[in-house]
Amino acid sequence: MSLFDNEPDQPLRSTRTPAHAVAGAPLAERMRPTTLDDYSGQEHLLGPGKPLRIQIERDDPGSMIFWGPPGVGKTTLAKIIAETTQASFVEFSAVMSGIKEIKQVMAQAAQAAEMHSRTILFVDEIHRFNKAQQDAFLPYVERGTIRLIGATTENPSFEINSALLSRCRVYVLRALSTERIVELLRRAVEDRERGLGAMELAADDEALTLIADYSSGDCRNAYNTLEVAAQIALAGEKRIDKAVATDAVQQRVLQYDKSGEEHYNLISALHKSVRNSDPDAALYWLARMFAAGEDPLYLARRVVRMAVEDIGLAAPEAMNLCLSAKQTMEFLGSPEGDLALAEAVVYLCLAPKSNSVYMAWGAVRDDVESTRQEPVPLHLRNAPTRLMKELEYGKGYRYAHDEEGKVADMDCLPEALRGRSYFQPTQEGREKLLAQRMEEIRRIKAGKRSHT
Repeated sequence: MSLFDNEPDQPLRSTRTPAHAVAGAPLAERMRPTTLDDYSGQEHLLGPGKPLRIQIERDDPGSMIFWGPPGVGKTTLAKIIAETTQASFVEFSAVMSGIKEIKQVMAQAAQAAEMHSRTILFVDEIHRFNKAQQDAFLPYVERGTIRLIGATTENPSFEINSALLSRCRVYVLRALSTERIVELLRRAVEDRERGLGAMELAADDEALTLIADYSSGDCRNAYNTLEVAAQIALAGEKRIDKAVATDAVQQRVLQYDKSGEEHYNLISALHKSVRNSDPDAALYWLARMFAAGEDPLYLARRVVRMAVEDIGLAAPEAMNLCLSAKQTMEFLGSPEGDLALAEAVVYLCLAPKSNSVYMAWGAVRDDVESTRQEPVPLHLRNAPTRLMKELEYGKGYRYAHDEEGKVADMDCLPEALRGRSYFQPTQEGREKLLAQRMEEIRRIKAGKRSHT
């Protein structure tokens, strides 16, 4: 059925055509499982007594969202649900379709419902629909005209309207493990009906593991790479070994989107590894972001932020080192300048940690926003004119350089905030010396008060 047919009065027809029945279909399509028993992975959802398994077995008509990385079986699972529940299955691409097509499909689904035929509407990349397009599904989902199954690689909390999201159950699908993908690749090599078995190829475990590792949990990508490796092997000794697999891989698949959730996941992992003084993990996450094509200057800015937020005055030289790394990156560019950021990251990991200024700044800003704007005390004001002097601007000010110990017993906060203590130094690194100096200042002030 085409979404662009000019016959909206025609009842919906299932598009469930077995992938392996299509001549010349890619290996990933031919190997697509058609039953829950054949489906591999997602045991946390589909194992005995697990939530999605129960929903399928009870033929629960509720709509759902599948959230997970590419190649983990979101589309396959939707098709299996349609087959298991004997519903018409209609695929709908958020990339190719708009409001007009949505309304047409909804009208056809409504006609099918009148004929007691159930429809599962599978929307791939549902996060690409805008608010108006997502809203178009709402009345049909509420009435049960359709059973909506959406697939997304993006966090539904950010990408799906709250009204639609509240009417769907969200199931999180996990990336397949290397071991699981190796099993599926081995099955594809040996399967004579749907896979590559007719080619009579041999495949080394080491080669299949390499392909699985480089797929980054994306089974579809692994199948595609295996298909390339099979063509290379056919031209040689009909064996997929490590060298053949390496040629087929070409370039590692990294799940990354500079504007999506994975971007924030990786930078969060880098920052928290630095904060936890783990240079090995920090270098790994930094390398992951470089390999994924992240803007080096974005990384440089974040590294400077780490120095400010988590190292602070415990090692104040860290900020200068990070700024120097940023300048080096700008001067050399990537990949030569990458090493400068790597050095800065390792230094930050091993440096003493303090967030005392970060916390003090947050407390000060809270007071500024939540308390009235107090006037500057008169003794802290300059008095450049006679009127200001008559109004006692500057009266009572004590010049610290003329005081013993270079400290005057003088309050500098507004009256309403007098006694507030925002900065609390730690005993880490050079901040320990700052804490000692603060204690010395307190003693000097206390001594002067006792003599007045």
